[in-house]
Amino acid sequence: MRNLEQLVYGILDHKAKKSLVLLLTAVAFFASLLMFPSKLVLAKMLPGKSDNTFSIYVDTPTGSSIEQTQQVNSCVVDLLQKEEEVMHLELFLGQGIPLDYAGLVKGASMKRTENVSEISVNLTDKHTRSEPSFLMVQRLRPRVKQKCEPLVKGTTIKFIEQPAGPPTLASIVLEVHGDNLETNRKLAMDTAKILSHTEGLVDVDVMADDIFDKYELVPDKEKVARSGLSISQINNILYLAFEGMVIAHKNSQNVPDQLPIFLVLEKTSKTLGDKSRESLESKLSSLNLMNKMGMLVPLSEVVTIRKAKSNPMIMHKDLSRMINVIAETDMVSQVYPLLEARDEMIEYFSKEFIVEKEAWITTYMFDLHLTHKKTGEKFLLRWDGEMKVTLDTFRDLGGAFISALVLIFLLLVVYYKSFALSGIILLGSFLSLIGVIVGHWVANLFTSETFFLTATSLIGFIALMGISSRNSLLLIDFAKSLMECEGLPKRRAIAVATATRAKPIALTAVAIILGSSLLASDPVFGGLGVALISGTVAAVFVSLLFVPVLMDNSKAMDFKKKSSETDHKNIAITK
Repeated sequence: MRNLEQLVYGILDHKAKKSLVLLLTAVAFFASLLMFPSKLVLAKMLPGKSDNTFSIYVDTPTGSSIEQTQQVNSCVVDLLQKEEEVMHLELFLGQGIPLDYAGLVKGASMKRTENVSEISVNLTDKHTRSEPSFLMVQRLRPRVKQKCEPLVKGTTIKFIEQPAGPPTLASIVLEVHGDNLETNRKLAMDTAKILSHTEGLVDVDVMADDIFDKYELVPDKEKVARSGLSISQINNILYLAFEGMVIAHKNSQNVPDQLPIFLVLEKTSKTLGDKSRESLESKLSSLNLMNKMGMLVPLSEVVTIRKAKSNPMIMHKDLSRMINVIAETDMVSQVYPLLEARDEMIEYFSKEFIVEKEAWITTYMFDLHLTHKKTGEKFLLRWDGEMKVTLDTFRDLGGAFISALVLIFLLLVVYYKSFALSGIILLGSFLSLIGVIVGHWVANLFTSETFFLTATSLIGFIALMGISSRNSLLLIDFAKSLMECEGLPKRRAIAVATATRAKPIALTAVAIILGSSLLASDPVFGGLGVALISGTVAAVFVSLLFVPVLMDNSKAMDFKKKSSETDHKNIAITK
């Protein structure tokens, strides 16, 4: 420790060396902060979670037949069956998977149409396979999309992983609010196009039904009455011709209820040759109904074919009509693609709309308000999803960190009765952020996937405040004691205090590092472990080199010393 004492004293006794320590610390701090805009360190709510299952959502265009949906499903299943780690596959055609953690907020239970399906994929145990599920999804996604989506034009295939944190609709959700449904849809399509061209975003989809042409079969009531038929007869034969229906029931001794007998025509009989009006008219002409007089009446004589547009589902939120545009991130932070896409949207929509940004101090600080230049109609682009949860979490943890700083500062001011010494302690504690950021950058170099700075990392940084403050408290109290009781000069007292307290500071740091190393390999709490380890290392260097320089430059230490000498003189005079 004698060498450390001489090192610290040599720095304190040389003005250029003190300036160098301050300069290097400032450079290290700002360089670590620059790792965020330079993307050397990426921030995210929680990292990817390796699980034993994931799901695949297949959405063919609205109005597609179940045969077209099955064609895409067969392609996806064939590719997945070639994977050695895939144990089981279960296909749910025309419906969603029985509710799981991810499906609770993604509306899986509401899927009841022919153009949707979900595939549940079960993998081997995560502890026995080398590839995490989120890396497998990242590898399979482009292959499956490239081969299977072109089979039916307009198909969207989405890979859904079990969320590591709070379940959200998607990593990035953009809500398009407005009263004009047609303009709403156009804005949603434009934003989806921008998101699909943004690097790092995948599985972009517009959660709105496509508007398509359809044929409505309208019974002519007057002709039906004159022909001696009934509306129920017409409905029954249409259901039988195109879908199937229950025609009778069967009783069984083993079942308390009646068993329905469902009649379905063979595929070639109930399907049309093409989607033309002529094909539908030919189908109706082949269907005959017997009236009350025993005469056969062609269905085409009493039913009118009318072309119409489909009725899309209208979604509301907070009494406002809106359309969701969703996207997933491909092993990147949500913030950077959001900012890139938002800038492009501002430039794109400025041609037709007056674009106003939301104030930064609000909860929805990334929202965009659009006002049409000609009609004056107002629209809102509101960001949500895991990205919103991430920003809210980081904001709340930042607020907790500032509150901790204020409380610690107030306690130190009460204890020392000095703003300068309290500021030195807080500044030394805050500089442990250098280690936290650099530690995540180093961890990212030694991991196969991106090592994000997560919410648990910030929790570790807040916990470091108390540890770092304790180191500075030990130095200041011991240095003051040496100056007051031993009469040592300020610089020598600071050097001796640093050398003496270096051993307990180092032992405390080693204990924290060894305890936190168990967390460093955890997929969710790894950020907490790395923050504690690297932040503690940085706190040790800051406490032993940077804080002594600040103590030497502080006049509060001189004031305490003079006050102590005056007290000794007063005691001597009294005696």
